[in-house]
Amino acid sequence: MVNTPLLLLLLPAASLAFQTGPAAVSLSSRIPRLGNLHSKVNSDDEVNPSTRRSFVSSTASAAILPFFINSAAVANAEEGESIYAPKFVQTYEDFTPTSEGWSYKDVKKGTKSGDAANDGDRVVFDWSGYTIGYFGRPFEAKGGPQGGAFDKDLDYFRTVLGSKTMITGLECALKGMHPGDIRQVIVPYGPLSYPPEDKDHDRVGPKPTTFSGMRALNFVLENPRVDRTLLFNVKLIRVDKSDGKGGFIRG
Repeated sequence: MVNTPLLLLLLPAASLAFQTGPAAVSLSSRIPRLGNLHSKVNSDDEVNPSTRRSFVSSTASAAILPFFINSAAVANAEEGESIYAPKFVQTYEDFTPTSEGWSYKDVKKGTKSGDAANDGDRVVFDWSGYTIGYFGRPFEAKGGPQGGAFDKDLDYFRTVLGSKTMITGLECALKGMHPGDIRQVIVPYGPLSYPPEDKDHDRVGPKPTTFSGMRALNFVLENPRVDRTLLFNVKLIRVDKSDGKGGFIRG
């Protein structure tokens, strides 16, 4: 912490030390020259105490002021960088932004017939996730949205839209999708992403299926000094409509 009163006390003398031209001449006239010091030696060959104090005070002030200024700058920088700030977040111009704050890019439109997903529907989908704002590390990787592992018989993720069992950004992105659609979704850190109080992601998913994936995801989510934006690749497999009796009709 910078001592503000001390900094203000030293500022006048030190500011003169950094001036040039006429102002510099004025400063030199205030700092005793070597010859003047000799002229002030008394009979006991001691320098006048008031002259010595003036010289030491002026010189020390000019010497240590840069330290205080630099310390203040560092302190302010650290304070500004210790919290989440929009300046850390990258932008992705090839994605379409939404009014809610998430962005998307449709990679492939499905060929399967069926109703679009909406609130109250049970959706079955495959997904992969990456810390796109921090080196693009995968926390759930299955080969990406170009096919491959997406076409295998996997244990798909299931959720009912509107049940709040999945992060808001991804739930919003699934609404309006049809079976077979593949969409890339960018979810910024905050209300649209994983809640900080649910570190195991048991209450709000989707939850990574591996320990390394959990560690990669939580490392970013718990680090306020990095861009905590996430990228999801989702492929909608099926939409099950409500049967009005608490169950669902398989799509």
